[in-house]
Amino acid sequence: MLPLYLLLCLVAVVDRIEGLSTISAIPLLRMFGQSFSMGNLALLVLLPYFLVVLSELPVVLIGGAMGRLAGMGPGNRKAFELLLRYALIGVGLLWLANQLGLNSTAVAAIAGGLSVGLGFGVKEVFSNFVSGLWLLFEGSVRPGDVLVYEGDPCEVRKLGLRAATLWRDSDNAELLVPNQNFFTATTTTYSGSDSLRCARVVIAAAYRHEPEAVIQLILDTVASQPRVLTEPEPFAFIWNFAESAIEYVVFYWIANPMDNATIAGGVRQALWHAFREHGIEIPLPQRVVQRSELL
Repeated sequence: MLPLYLLLCLVAVVDRIEGLSTISAIPLLRMFGQSFSMGNLALLVLLPYFLVVLSELPVVLIGGAMGRLAGMGPGNRKAFELLLRYALIGVGLLWLANQLGLNSTAVAAIAGGLSVGLGFGVKEVFSNFVSGLWLLFEGSVRPGDVLVYEGDPCEVRKLGLRAATLWRDSDNAELLVPNQNFFTATTTTYSGSDSLRCARVVIAAAYRHEPEAVIQLILDTVASQPRVLTEPEPFAFIWNFAESAIEYVVFYWIANPMDNATIAGGVRQALWHAFREHGIEIPLPQRVVQRSELL
């Protein structure tokens, strides 16, 4: 509201000093067959700014009311608010053109000529714009979702009209991903129907240990971890018969997919301590080298 307050103060000062109507009538130039004055220039500069800034408040109020009445989800309501805001801005610009007295035929001819040249340059922007609206309406990608992008789990922080902002926990980086990427590539999500994630840890034990005892120890150790869910229950089984050990795998569920790396580290550390306390050997690879004597 500060720019609006400053504008009203400036108008009041100018009106007392010189007269607002006198200054606004000063001619400047002719364009599209219409003479532009100081008042037209001020309207041309200020109205688009306030349309963009002040249109957010009524759009949020209307969107919230429509969301409660129609039972819209967060994604659909956000898409409705964006469309409504752009519609208000478009109507305001049309009203501005009418107030300025622009020649609609000349403006349409120039806009048509520019659209051919700009079409090739902004086609990607338009594609991302349409993709962003579609994602908001569909709800397949929403703020707060956890996606796998380039092999790393990332949280969707913001879904804009051109790109989505993803947060990567491994290095605390924010990624800007064009919206159309979600249409041209397969996206793995850990929060589509629910936020539970099934994680796994592989550990090896020597062949001399009973598999049943090892599996039970693994299950008890994993279930005792504070951030591992007890429902669904963890389960483990023999994963592979390796050269020097039997490999076991344990599957468990966590509530927050972004915590997978730290929880998996805690599970591995707890398994190492549990194996050491119960005398379970984690063998190293062994190689036997035989040398034959040449006669």
